Amino acid sequence: MGERTDEIVPRILEAGGEVVLKKVKSNLSAVIGKTKNPSRSTGELIGALGITPAKLDKNGDFNVKIGFAEPRRGGGSNAKIANILEFGKHGQPPRPFLKPAKSAAKSECIQTMIGSLESELDKL
Repeated sequence: MGERTDEIVPRILEAGGEVVLKKVKSNLSAVIGKTKNPSRSTGELIGALGITPAKLDKNGDFNVKIGFAEPRRGGGSNAKIANILEFGKHGQPPRPFLKPAKSAAKSECIQTMIGSLESELDKL
């Protein structure tokens, strides 16, 4: 396994990231459009949500990131809109979707990564 670590670890991290991504999308879908006024949601924020491939950082650690592609069609920022949803603003209460997804998906993510690791080890 030592020789194939750099090949195996990214697949394991990406499998765990997919679990978290699914939960974030589910939570985001649940909070979008829940307003007193008619929703102006275009679906662009959900469409911009994605996961990066596992990459090696400057410290030698592999990372995957879940986030929003930028910019929006009109030139605005998806991250700004996500931040406003998560934390609210004056006159708009917070509707968190990221933090609850992290908490809710943690154990499933770990189990998925353990299963993925075991599967990779069985292939050796």
